[in-house]
Amino acid sequence: MSMDQKMDSGRRQLLVATSAVGGVAVVATAVPFVASLTPSERAKAAGAPVEADIGKLAPGEMMTVEWRGKPVWIVRRTPEMLASLEKTEPLVSDPASEKPMQPEYAQNKHRSINPEYLVAVGICTHLGCSPSDKFKVGAESGVGPDWPGGFLCPCHGSLFDLAGRVYRSMPAPDNLEIPPYKFLADTRILIGDDAKA
Repeated sequence: MSMDQKMDSGRRQLLVATSAVGGVAVVATAVPFVASLTPSERAKAAGAPVEADIGKLAPGEMMTVEWRGKPVWIVRRTPEMLASLEKTEPLVSDPASEKPMQPEYAQNKHRSINPEYLVAVGICTHLGCSPSDKFKVGAESGVGPDWPGGFLCPCHGSLFDLAGRVYRSMPAPDNLEIPPYKFLADTRILIGDDAKA
């Protein structure tokens, strides 16, 4: 074997060894990078469905649960609250909930699966403020003498009825969002998932 052949063989071995080390370095760097692109357990949990126990919710009361970092209201409406929806129907901008911003089962005047329960995201569709519940009717509400009950966004004055439908000529362009949900039992709701079991 000549001197040139020995040098070529040595260079070849050095090139193979260097390439192998470089390949290992690339893999070692790529694994943590690729792993960082997958959602963390905390991020997965933040988007996960949330179960709510509504067994102790009395008629006329509201509870709030957090889903995806948003407040979700669950209101157990009284027969009087449900009757007010007839009065507000001609006053709201989307009475039949025809805009495609809610699940199909919410495209009705009470905007819910079960008329007794309203499940809505408690964020105003204008600028993302959180409306206040104004369930008291008339002058006692502080809204006005003809107020039938509902929600008031204190930031810019948008009014919503007890189905989360926005009144006409308000800053908020749309009704409150209805999240996907389903009843697991008479007293349990799963928010964030409405797929059939």
